[in-house]
Amino acid sequence: MKHYSVLLKESIDMLDIKPNGIYIDGTLGRGGHSAEILKRLDDGMLIAFDRDSSAIAESKKRLSAVSDRITYVHANFSMMKQELKKLGIEKVDGILLDLGVSSPQFDEAERGFSYRFDAPLDMRMNQEQELTAENIVNTWSYEELVSIFYRYGEEKFAKSIARAIEKQRERQPIHTTFQLVDVIKSALPQKVLNKKGHPAKKVFQAIRIAVNDELDELKKVLQDGMYLLKQHGRFCVISFHSLEDRMVKEAFVAASSIPYFDKRMPIIPAELTITDFQIVHKKPITADETELNENNRSHSAKLRTIERI
Repeated sequence: MKHYSVLLKESIDMLDIKPNGIYIDGTLGRGGHSAEILKRLDDGMLIAFDRDSSAIAESKKRLSAVSDRITYVHANFSMMKQELKKLGIEKVDGILLDLGVSSPQFDEAERGFSYRFDAPLDMRMNQEQELTAENIVNTWSYEELVSIFYRYGEEKFAKSIARAIEKQRERQPIHTTFQLVDVIKSALPQKVLNKKGHPAKKVFQAIRIAVNDELDELKKVLQDGMYLLKQHGRFCVISFHSLEDRMVKEAFVAASSIPYFDKRMPIIPAELTITDFQIVHKKPITADETELNENNRSHSAKLRTIERI
Protein backbone atom coordinates (compact mmCIF):
# COMPACT_ATOMS: atom_id res chain seq x y z
CA MET A 1 0.00 0.00 0.00
CA LYS A 2 1.35 3.42 -1.00
CA HIS A 3 2.20 5.68 1.93
CA TYR A 4 1.16 9.31 1.61
CA SER A 5 2.69 12.13 3.60
CA VAL A 6 -0.14 14.59 4.17
CA LEU A 7 0.38 18.21 3.05
CA LEU A 8 3.94 17.29 2.09
CA LYS A 9 4.74 20.15 -0.31
CA GLU A 10 2.89 22.73 1.76
CA SER A 11 4.63 21.87 5.04
CA ILE A 12 8.09 21.72 3.48
CA ASP A 13 7.50 25.09 1.78
CA MET A 14 6.38 26.60 5.08
CA LEU A 15 9.53 25.37 6.86
CA ASP A 16 11.55 27.60 4.50
CA ILE A 17 14.54 25.26 4.80
CA LYS A 18 18.08 26.61 4.92
CA PRO A 19 20.71 24.16 3.52
CA ASN A 20 22.88 24.53 6.63
CA GLY A 21 20.06 24.62 9.17
CA ILE A 22 19.10 22.31 12.02
CA TYR A 23 15.60 20.82 11.72
CA ILE A 24 13.37 18.53 13.74
CA ASP A 25 10.82 16.08 12.45
CA GLY A 26 8.94 15.34 15.66
CA THR A 27 6.82 12.64 14.07
CA LEU A 28 9.08 10.57 11.83
CA GLY A 29 6.52 7.93 10.86
CA ARG A 30 7.66 6.33 7.61
CA GLY A 31 9.95 9.24 6.77
CA GLY A 32 8.05 11.05 4.01
CA HIS A 33 8.51 14.53 5.44
CA SER A 34 12.01 13.73 6.67
CA ALA A 35 13.10 12.64 3.19
CA GLU A 36 12.07 15.98 1.71
CA ILE A 37 13.83 17.92 4.46
CA LEU A 38 17.03 15.90 3.95
CA LYS A 39 17.00 16.55 0.20
CA ARG A 40 17.25 20.26 0.94
CA LEU A 41 20.15 20.05 3.42
CA ASP A 42 23.85 20.42 2.60
CA ASP A 43 25.74 20.92 5.85
CA GLY A 44 22.56 20.98 7.88
CA MET A 45 21.16 18.36 10.24
CA LEU A 46 17.82 16.66 10.84
CA ILE A 47 16.83 15.20 14.21
CA ALA A 48 13.93 12.77 13.82
CA PHE A 49 11.77 11.74 16.78
CA ASP A 50 9.36 8.83 17.06
CA ARG A 51 8.15 6.82 20.03
CA ASP A 52 7.41 3.87 17.73
CA SER A 53 10.60 1.82 17.33
CA SER A 54 9.22 0.04 14.26
CA ALA A 55 8.73 3.41 12.53
CA ILE A 56 12.37 4.29 13.16
CA ALA A 57 13.55 0.92 11.84
CA GLU A 58 11.50 1.25 8.65
CA SER A 59 12.53 4.85 8.06
CA LYS A 60 16.22 4.08 8.45
CA LYS A 61 15.98 1.74 5.44
CA ARG A 62 14.30 4.43 3.35
CA LEU A 63 16.29 7.46 4.42
CA SER A 64 19.76 5.90 4.26
CA ALA A 65 19.50 6.25 0.48
CA VAL A 66 18.68 9.96 0.79
CA SER A 67 21.24 11.34 3.25
CA ASP A 68 23.28 10.60 6.34
CA ARG A 69 22.59 14.04 7.84
CA ILE A 70 20.06 12.60 10.28
CA THR A 71 19.99 11.58 13.94
CA TYR A 72 17.21 9.28 15.17
CA VAL A 73 15.71 9.70 18.64
CA HIS A 74 13.43 7.01 20.06
CA ALA A 75 11.30 9.27 22.24
CA ASN A 76 8.08 11.23 22.26
CA PHE A 77 8.29 14.72 20.80
CA SER A 78 7.35 16.09 24.23
CA MET A 79 10.91 15.13 25.25
CA MET A 80 12.36 17.35 22.52
CA LYS A 81 13.96 19.91 24.83
CA GLN A 82 15.68 17.30 27.00
CA GLU A 83 16.83 15.15 24.06
CA LEU A 84 18.28 18.13 22.19
CA LYS A 85 20.19 19.13 25.30
CA LYS A 86 21.80 15.66 25.31
CA LEU A 87 22.89 16.30 21.72
CA GLY A 88 24.33 19.69 22.64
CA ILE A 89 21.74 21.58 20.59
CA GLU A 90 20.16 24.71 22.07
CA LYS A 91 18.28 26.20 19.11
CA VAL A 92 16.92 24.94 15.79
CA ASP A 93 15.82 26.45 12.47
CA GLY A 94 12.58 24.57 12.13
CA ILE A 95 10.23 21.99 13.64
CA LEU A 96 7.58 19.88 11.93
CA LEU A 97 4.85 17.82 13.61
CA ASP A 98 2.43 15.56 11.72
CA LEU A 99 0.05 14.64 14.52
CA GLY A 100 -2.12 11.59 15.12
CA VAL A 101 -1.63 8.02 14.01
CA SER A 102 0.40 7.25 10.90
CA SER A 103 -1.24 5.34 8.07
CA PRO A 104 0.95 2.24 8.60
CA GLN A 105 -0.12 2.09 12.25
CA PHE A 106 -3.77 2.16 11.20
CA ASP A 107 -3.14 -0.44 8.51
CA GLU A 108 -1.28 -2.88 10.79
CA ALA A 109 -4.24 -4.77 12.23
CA GLU A 110 -2.34 -6.15 15.21
CA ARG A 111 -1.69 -2.63 16.54
CA GLY A 112 -5.39 -2.34 17.41
CA PHE A 113 -5.83 1.27 16.28
CA SER A 114 -8.55 0.61 13.73
CA TYR A 115 -12.15 -0.51 14.01
CA ARG A 116 -11.77 -1.94 10.48
CA PHE A 117 -9.81 -4.98 11.67
CA ASP A 118 -10.43 -7.49 14.45
CA ALA A 119 -7.37 -7.30 16.66
CA PRO A 120 -6.29 -7.08 20.31
CA LEU A 121 -7.16 -3.75 21.94
CA ASP A 122 -3.71 -2.16 22.02
CA MET A 123 -3.40 1.35 20.45
CA ARG A 124 0.07 2.03 21.90
CA MET A 125 2.30 4.22 19.74
CA ASN A 126 5.19 3.26 22.00
CA GLN A 127 4.92 -0.49 22.35
CA GLU A 128 7.21 -0.45 25.36
CA GLN A 129 4.69 1.37 27.56
CA GLU A 130 2.37 -0.61 29.85
CA LEU A 131 -0.98 1.15 29.40
CA THR A 132 -3.07 -0.27 26.55
CA ALA A 133 -6.58 0.29 25.23
CA GLU A 134 -7.59 -3.01 26.81
CA ASN A 135 -6.50 -1.72 30.23
CA ILE A 136 -8.61 1.39 29.83
CA VAL A 137 -11.72 -0.38 28.55
CA ASN A 138 -11.66 -3.04 31.25
CA THR A 139 -10.36 -1.23 34.34
CA TRP A 140 -11.19 2.48 34.15
CA SER A 141 -14.27 3.60 36.06
CA TYR A 142 -17.55 4.61 34.43
CA GLU A 143 -16.81 8.26 35.29
CA GLU A 144 -13.34 8.09 33.73
CA LEU A 145 -14.69 6.53 30.54
CA VAL A 146 -17.44 9.15 30.25
CA SER A 147 -14.85 11.88 30.73
CA ILE A 148 -12.50 10.75 27.95
CA PHE A 149 -15.36 9.97 25.54
CA TYR A 150 -16.69 13.53 26.01
CA ARG A 151 -13.34 15.33 26.11
CA TYR A 152 -11.31 13.41 23.56
CA GLY A 153 -14.03 12.04 21.28
CA GLU A 154 -16.72 14.69 21.65
CA GLU A 155 -19.12 11.75 21.80
CA LYS A 156 -22.70 12.79 22.64
CA PHE A 157 -23.61 9.29 23.80
CA ALA A 158 -20.61 8.97 26.13
CA LYS A 159 -22.71 7.95 29.14
CA SER A 160 -24.69 5.19 27.43
CA ILE A 161 -21.54 3.79 25.78
CA ALA A 162 -19.63 3.81 29.08
CA ARG A 163 -22.56 2.10 30.79
CA ALA A 164 -22.69 -0.58 28.09
CA ILE A 165 -18.95 -1.21 28.46
CA GLU A 166 -19.36 -1.46 32.23
CA LYS A 167 -22.16 -4.05 31.90
CA GLN A 168 -20.31 -6.08 29.29
CA ARG A 169 -17.07 -6.34 31.27
CA GLU A 170 -19.03 -7.55 34.29
CA ARG A 171 -19.93 -10.58 32.19
CA GLN A 172 -16.54 -11.00 30.52
CA PRO A 173 -13.57 -8.76 29.61
CA ILE A 174 -13.47 -6.93 26.28
CA HIS A 175 -10.30 -8.06 24.53
CA THR A 176 -10.64 -7.13 20.84
CA THR A 177 -11.54 -4.19 18.63
CA PHE A 178 -14.60 -5.93 17.16
CA GLN A 179 -15.88 -6.82 20.63
CA LEU A 180 -15.63 -3.15 21.56
CA VAL A 181 -17.34 -2.09 18.32
CA ASP A 182 -20.26 -4.40 19.11
CA VAL A 183 -20.63 -2.91 22.60
CA ILE A 184 -20.55 0.63 21.22
CA LYS A 185 -23.17 -0.18 18.60
CA SER A 186 -25.42 -1.74 21.25
CA ALA A 187 -25.46 1.57 23.13
CA LEU A 188 -26.39 3.81 20.20
CA PRO A 189 -29.85 4.62 18.83
CA GLN A 190 -30.74 3.35 15.36
CA LYS A 191 -30.78 6.86 13.88
CA VAL A 192 -27.10 7.23 14.78
CA LEU A 193 -26.20 3.78 13.42
CA ASN A 194 -27.86 4.71 10.13
CA LYS A 195 -25.74 7.83 9.69
CA LYS A 196 -22.72 7.99 7.39
CA GLY A 197 -19.43 7.21 9.11
CA HIS A 198 -18.43 4.48 11.53
CA PRO A 199 -20.31 4.59 14.87
CA ALA A 200 -17.17 3.67 16.83
CA LYS A 201 -14.92 6.37 15.38
CA LYS A 202 -15.23 8.90 18.21
CA VAL A 203 -14.77 6.36 21.00
CA PHE A 204 -11.74 4.78 19.31
CA GLN A 205 -10.22 8.25 18.90
CA ALA A 206 -10.86 9.04 22.57
CA ILE A 207 -9.30 5.80 23.82
CA ARG A 208 -6.28 6.22 21.53
CA ILE A 209 -5.68 9.77 22.80
CA ALA A 210 -5.93 8.55 26.40
CA VAL A 211 -3.60 5.59 25.84
CA ASN A 212 -0.92 7.83 24.34
CA ASP A 213 -1.61 10.95 26.42
CA GLU A 214 -1.64 12.83 23.14
CA LEU A 215 -3.09 16.18 24.19
CA ASP A 216 -0.84 16.68 27.21
CA GLU A 217 2.16 15.71 25.09
CA LEU A 218 1.07 18.21 22.42
CA LYS A 219 0.60 20.99 24.98
CA LYS A 220 4.18 20.50 26.22
CA VAL A 221 5.83 20.37 22.80
CA LEU A 222 3.98 23.47 21.60
CA GLN A 223 5.46 25.51 24.45
CA ASP A 224 8.95 23.98 24.36
CA GLY A 225 9.14 23.93 20.57
CA MET A 226 8.47 27.62 20.02
CA TYR A 227 11.24 28.64 22.38
CA LEU A 228 13.71 26.24 20.77
CA LEU A 229 13.48 28.22 17.54
CA LYS A 230 16.25 30.48 16.32
CA GLN A 231 15.36 33.89 14.89
CA HIS A 232 13.32 33.31 11.71
CA GLY A 233 12.90 29.66 12.68
CA ARG A 234 9.51 28.14 11.93
CA PHE A 235 7.25 25.65 13.69
CA CYS A 236 4.80 23.78 11.42
CA VAL A 237 2.03 21.58 12.81
CA ILE A 238 -0.36 19.35 10.85
CA SER A 239 -3.42 18.31 12.87
CA PHE A 240 -6.31 15.99 12.05
CA HIS A 241 -9.10 16.70 14.52
CA SER A 242 -10.63 19.76 16.13
CA LEU A 243 -9.14 19.21 19.60
CA GLU A 244 -5.57 19.23 18.28
CA ASP A 245 -6.17 22.10 15.86
CA ARG A 246 -7.74 24.23 18.60
CA MET A 247 -4.74 23.66 20.87
CA VAL A 248 -2.28 24.58 18.11
CA LYS A 249 -4.25 27.67 17.10
CA GLU A 250 -4.60 28.92 20.68
CA ALA A 251 -0.92 28.34 21.49
CA PHE A 252 0.23 30.16 18.34
CA VAL A 253 -2.19 33.06 18.84
CA ALA A 254 -1.12 33.46 22.48
CA ALA A 255 2.57 33.47 21.57
CA SER A 256 2.13 36.01 18.78
CA SER A 257 -0.18 38.42 20.65
CA ILE A 258 0.87 41.49 22.59
CA PRO A 259 -0.41 41.25 26.17
CA TYR A 260 -3.42 43.42 26.95
CA PHE A 261 -2.78 46.73 28.69
CA ASP A 262 -5.16 49.47 29.76
CA LYS A 263 -4.78 52.28 27.22
CA ARG A 264 -5.81 54.79 29.86
CA MET A 265 -2.68 54.06 31.85
CA PRO A 266 0.50 56.05 31.07
CA ILE A 267 3.10 53.77 29.47
CA ILE A 268 6.56 54.77 28.28
CA PRO A 269 7.86 53.20 25.02
CA ALA A 270 10.36 50.95 26.82
CA GLU A 271 7.50 49.31 28.69
CA LEU A 272 5.64 48.29 25.53
CA THR A 273 5.87 44.54 24.96
CA ILE A 274 6.84 43.38 21.49
CA THR A 275 6.01 39.77 20.71
CA ASP A 276 8.77 37.36 19.64
CA PHE A 277 6.53 35.43 17.24
CA GLN A 278 4.29 35.94 14.25
CA ILE A 279 1.75 33.64 12.62
CA VAL A 280 2.86 32.97 9.03
CA HIS A 281 -0.61 32.37 7.53
CA LYS A 282 -3.78 33.37 9.37
CA LYS A 283 -5.97 30.59 8.02
CA PRO A 284 -4.85 26.94 8.21
CA ILE A 285 -3.59 25.41 4.98
CA THR A 286 -5.62 22.43 3.76
CA ALA A 287 -5.11 19.86 1.01
CA ASP A 288 -5.72 20.75 -2.62
CA GLU A 289 -8.09 18.88 -4.91
CA THR A 290 -5.38 16.54 -6.23
CA GLU A 291 -4.34 15.38 -2.76
CA LEU A 292 -7.94 15.07 -1.60
CA ASN A 293 -8.63 12.69 -4.49
CA GLU A 294 -5.50 10.63 -3.84
CA ASN A 295 -5.49 10.43 -0.06
CA ASN A 296 -8.68 10.29 1.99
CA ARG A 297 -6.77 10.99 5.22
CA SER A 298 -5.93 14.48 3.99
CA HIS A 299 -9.58 15.64 4.18
CA SER A 300 -9.32 16.58 7.85
CA ALA A 301 -5.71 17.83 7.79
CA LYS A 302 -4.88 21.43 8.75
CA LEU A 303 -1.44 23.02 8.70
CA ARG A 304 -0.54 25.98 10.93
CA THR A 305 2.82 27.78 11.07
CA ILE A 306 4.44 30.23 13.45
CA GLU A 307 7.80 32.02 13.07
CA ARG A 308 10.18 33.48 15.61
CA ILE A 309 10.98 37.06 14.58
